[in-house]
Amino acid sequence: MQWTIALPLLMAGLVLLVAWVGWRFFLGGQVAGEWPADKSVEALVEAPTAVALTPAPQLAEPARPGVERRHSYRWVIWPLLSLVLVGAGVLAAFKMGGRYYQRPGYVAEEYQQADRIKQTLLEEKLVPPPPLPPAAFVDVQIQMPSLDIVHANRDWSRMNPAFVQTVLRVMAAMKARGFSMVLLEGYRSPERQDALAAQGNHVTQAKGGQSKHQYGLAVDLAPMRDGKVVISERDPWAMQAYQALGEESQAAGLTWGGNWSFKDFGHIEQTGSLKALLGKK
Repeated sequence: MQWTIALPLLMAGLVLLVAWVGWRFFLGGQVAGEWPADKSVEALVEAPTAVALTPAPQLAEPARPGVERRHSYRWVIWPLLSLVLVGAGVLAAFKMGGRYYQRPGYVAEEYQQADRIKQTLLEEKLVPPPPLPPAAFVDVQIQMPSLDIVHANRDWSRMNPAFVQTVLRVMAAMKARGFSMVLLEGYRSPERQDALAAQGNHVTQAKGGQSKHQYGLAVDLAPMRDGKVVISERDPWAMQAYQALGEESQAAGLTWGGNWSFKDFGHIEQTGSLKALLGKK
């Protein structure tokens, strides 16, 4: 609060000082009598005959140069002193400007956005988990033979890298909640997509090229318990895991298949229409 009062007073004092210097030395404020004019010149104008009779050595006054030199110093010292004071005021204004103008807790939106971008760049890249042995998927193949899980592609490198990082963060959040998720299928070729679609709408409603699986922007996950993958929706524990997956994936900005009319609880994908995503790419 004290700076709020002191800074305007300081600036006002500097303005008055500069105004006084300008009037005093540059706008005619100097009283004419303070710099005595050359009396010999006045005498020459008023009484030329008298001056002519005066001996030449007496026309010059020895003290005059000293007087003029003394007054010339004042012309230099006062403006320099004013400049020093003005400069000190400007430096003080710059130094106190942050305290005087900045509101507590104020952060511009663009700085927030830049901080988010910086934080994203500094985030450590997550590493996909190692592949599971085929034995872990035996029960899945028996329960859902139409998925043909044996031939599903689980190669993380075939998917969009940025999307992979988001999925891995979702899986890390799921693990923190007590559910270890595994990848059932990531990239899916158009031929495999057509083969699954041919089995009926109970498997998939998308044909080759119509699913985000073909572009590495969708995955099918499932919880793992006691070393085996559990996909049965009749299992209460598995449904708890799927509900948690829906919460975490939506919090990460992804789309969860559990919200569709055709329920696909283990499916999460990049949000947005396929046309828009491909255009952006």
